[in-house]
Amino acid sequence: MARFGRSGIPRRTAEELRHMRAAGRVVAEMHAVLRDAARPGVTTLQLDRMARDVIERRNATSNFFGYHGFPAVICTSVNDEVVHGIPSDRVLLEGDVLSVDCGAIVHGWHGDAAFTMGVGSISVEAQRLIDTAEAALAAAIEEMRPQRTLGDLGHAIQTVVSKAGYGSPRDFCGHGIGTAMHEDPDVENRGRPGKGLALQQGVVLAIEPMLIAGGGDGVRQLRDGWTVVTADGSLAAHAEHTVLVGEHGPEILTVP
Repeated sequence: MARFGRSGIPRRTAEELRHMRAAGRVVAEMHAVLRDAARPGVTTLQLDRMARDVIERRNATSNFFGYHGFPAVICTSVNDEVVHGIPSDRVLLEGDVLSVDCGAIVHGWHGDAAFTMGVGSISVEAQRLIDTAEAALAAAIEEMRPQRTLGDLGHAIQTVVSKAGYGSPRDFCGHGIGTAMHEDPDVENRGRPGKGLALQQGVVLAIEPMLIAGGGDGVRQLRDGWTVVTADGSLAAHAEHTVLVGEHGPEILTVP
């Protein structure tokens, strides 16, 4: 069973981490397959079917499908869609900005990660937004060390995002992860250094900066009850990894 540190955040055992690494490898494979497949003319529903194939081939299960009624195994958010886009017959076009969020369960333990990419050739401005999302995620991952705090993670993200002139929605953030996809604590994309719960070795968090190109924090939900878009219609980007506070530094679990 998980051990709880003085911070109250679960510290995962070696056996639990073995399963979480396995789930993370499935997610990483899904990412690799979808990055290769996402090109002009492909539909987001086709991407969802490819992700299903990976899950089935690896004898894993989806933590997205059926989650509060969500109808797919991945979220596909395009251009001004921030998160939770539903795969459909929408055809990807040259120049689109595509965010894919997906997860997997192995022996009851979860992995969760997201990426944003350009479809075909994209604008310099769109690529800068994507690169900044990845940089913000990397900055937060670097803070995944003992005695750093949730405030340190949030501040690292906020610093990168603000310096680039972008915004971030306030009502969506990262999270704890383990036997459920979303567990306590919330991992905010803004914060004050040294504030909040302290990290200890064995803690695993899903860190996920979400960027709004227009610089604000406003979003709205579409009538499908899921898709969240930028209020100003500007582009969005989303990057996420499941990360362990490891013995020798941060360990990203959702990589091959």
